Amino acid sequence: MKTGTQQSVKTFAWWFVVGATMSLSVILIQGGIREVIHAQGSLWEIKLVELSTAILGGGLLGGCVALILERIKKP
Repeated sequence: MKTGTQQSVKTFAWWFVVGATMSLSVILIQGGIREVIHAQGSLWEIKLVELSTAILGGGLLGGCVALILERIKKP
């Protein structure tokens, strides 16, 4: 039997990965990766940081929303 904390961590981790993957897929569809590939110099580093924060933000959003919904669902 898993404790509540272990279940919450597992839920957060799963939905973090799902949220990050969805963010990456949106970036790919919008052509953000192409911009990074064609960028040169320090602009390349800036674009890479922008993409990383967008992907991380999508993961955090997915994980946090999942935890909130899990708490609401519990009696």
